[in-house]
Amino acid sequence: MADDLFIEMEASQFTKTGQAACGDDVRFETIERENRHLVALSDGLGSGVKAHVLATMTTSMAIRFLASNIPTLEAAEIIMDSLPVCEVRKIGYATFSLFDFRLGGRARITEMGNPGYIHLRGVEEVKPLVDETVVSEHWPDREVRECEADFQCGDRVIMCSDGVTQSGLGVRKDMKFGWRRSGVMKFAQTEIAQNPEVSAHDLAAAIAREALLITPGGCKDDITCCVVYLRHPRIMRILTGPPFYREHDAEYARQALLGPDHVVVCGGTSANILERELGVKVKLNLADMRSSGGLPPVGRMEGIGIATEGILTLGRVLGALEEKRPTEHEPAAVRAIIDRMMRHDRIEFVIGTKVNESHQDPNIPQDLELRRSVIRRMATALERNYRKQVKIDFY
Repeated sequence: MADDLFIEMEASQFTKTGQAACGDDVRFETIERENRHLVALSDGLGSGVKAHVLATMTTSMAIRFLASNIPTLEAAEIIMDSLPVCEVRKIGYATFSLFDFRLGGRARITEMGNPGYIHLRGVEEVKPLVDETVVSEHWPDREVRECEADFQCGDRVIMCSDGVTQSGLGVRKDMKFGWRRSGVMKFAQTEIAQNPEVSAHDLAAAIAREALLITPGGCKDDITCCVVYLRHPRIMRILTGPPFYREHDAEYARQALLGPDHVVVCGGTSANILERELGVKVKLNLADMRSSGGLPPVGRMEGIGIATEGILTLGRVLGALEEKRPTEHEPAAVRAIIDRMMRHDRIEFVIGTKVNESHQDPNIPQDLELRRSVIRRMATALERNYRKQVKIDFY
């Protein structure tokens, strides 16, 4: 069923060496009421700030046109008419790839100037059901390719800028015409064969990184790879705070029986409830104290998952998510929670509503918010910044 599926959309980029801004741009949008998912990838003419402006204008307009169901050729003409003209080449130009998918229906892929998309089912390439090329009367040198494809659970679509397919061009004797689309597809097939469940995030990063490594001496052109992956959602559950009524403790504890890679228990009281109801113990490695970053170390509950301190840790996680901070300098507990969040699609919070009296102490810093407020803000950050699905249950 469509409700049981999740579409992961991720991209990875490298900016041309010596440039302050990337000349490629990627934009994602989900229209919840239509269960519809949109991607726009654009490569601006040239590189640097001007290319960045062209690309971001293109993706911004393209997403709006896709959402409004404006015919593709009409949309392409409006985009081309709107782009500023390059002073050197006397043209306003940005290529684009567009992906439009409604769960339970077909995927529509539209391209102008970008390398042809790759559709993989497992490691096998899937050809489009419809593949048409149209030419604009306003811009007779611009061809727009419109495709429709049957997009099934487990399928991946790979789109990239020519900085990927042309990597190695002119500097690698074994790549007379660059890496090319065929090289990208072969690399992706190998990655998937080695790890059939590789995420869109990891596959996009691997392709972009390989494109960078193919060309020695730095990034010769902006590199962007975008991967769309349709699959069953990966669910993570965070339990924090004791239930309001003690008789709900057993039901609360059962929420942790999701698998050890998918559960985080935040707070000593929550961990105590699981110890009592499920007969498991929190095990700490005292050696982890050195890397705990001022927070209590991460504990492990066999068969359940990891256990951390409660509100202080969640507050640090919230700050990192809202500011989209890298995690390498965060305390170990914060890194562990965020790393798990990034590997999952649906984050479920199970929140006990019994008030911890210690958090009412006026001597505690004012930025120590109550658990429910922190979780609600965290849910907003996960949905807005990381396109995660979030569910909150109260006990």
